[in-house]
Amino acid sequence: MKKPLPFWLVVLFCVTALAASSLLLIDYVRPSPVFCAAEGGCGVVRRTVFAYPLGIPTPLFGIGGFLAMGLAQLLPGGRARAVQASLASFGAAVALVLLGVQAYLKTVCPFCLVADVSALLVFGLSVARLRFRWDPPQHKVQLVGAAALTCAAIGVPTAVGMSKKTLPADFPAVIAEEMRKTAPGKVTVVEFVDFECPFCRMTHAAFHPLLTARKDQVRVVRRHVPLRMHPHAMDAARTACCGEAMGKGDEVAEALFATDVAELTHEGCEALAARTGLDVVRFRECFTSAETEARIKADSDMFRAALGHGLPTIYMDSVRLEGAQESSVLSRKLDAAVRAL
Repeated sequence: MKKPLPFWLVVLFCVTALAASSLLLIDYVRPSPVFCAAEGGCGVVRRTVFAYPLGIPTPLFGIGGFLAMGLAQLLPGGRARAVQASLASFGAAVALVLLGVQAYLKTVCPFCLVADVSALLVFGLSVARLRFRWDPPQHKVQLVGAAALTCAAIGVPTAVGMSKKTLPADFPAVIAEEMRKTAPGKVTVVEFVDFECPFCRMTHAAFHPLLTARKDQVRVVRRHVPLRMHPHAMDAARTACCGEAMGKGDEVAEALFATDVAELTHEGCEALAARTGLDVVRFRECFTSAETEARIKADSDMFRAALGHGLPTIYMDSVRLEGAQESSVLSRKLDAAVRAL
């Protein structure tokens, strides 16, 4: 007996489960999750003993099982019906266990839930197919269409997931957050600097022309970490923050790096602000404001959160460079980051 509706329902549930399992598998094998947050329900389940039976990711078993059930659904005859029902029975039992695990953990893995519910629905239809002897339609167009959907359910999520950039599992969250603020098609460059630090000044001289040449492809975020060992670093950091607040951050930063360290006093910074076109009255208010103090503290806190050790520390998306850098190294790393967009 040929029943097109039950046939396509099984195909639909198998395709849905295959897509969900493929998305899960990508998150299991990539350095960090692509589709489901590490701290979400998927991440919770992924940290249990049920995630890697025999050392194999559970989603891989799901893909194999649903693929086998989908293939059996395409074949006519009593043997195909019996095989499908047997596979579906085992899949339903596993699904109930995994649903119980989520209930016990008081969490929901959305992709797991889709696959598990689909397994239960396929089980019900497979048992009905076995009992009522339903066979697939023999129209080649329908069979080829079902096979194509099955392949796409695995291929499309896999292609999308493997093409997405991921960050290492231990990548600093504060840098990842900055990267999320950057528009698509641009590299996020985060610089932790001290304007009195000789290595920062040396690296800036090499890096600034490269960033200028790539200005349409990069978003530069400068964070200020004035070191206590440098007597003028705090005044320079305050000046840079005020320059940013008054719309001339790059011009003021460039002037600070170019000015002799001995001139980065309070008075010298005020003169520098005037030369770069800042309103001196507003600058004085900003220089001593609580907001500027809070900004510098937040930048220093971000540096510690990123496990910074030395200056300068530069991130170009996921690439980290620490200490003085030669122009050739900076150019090569920046070019690689742009190519990876």
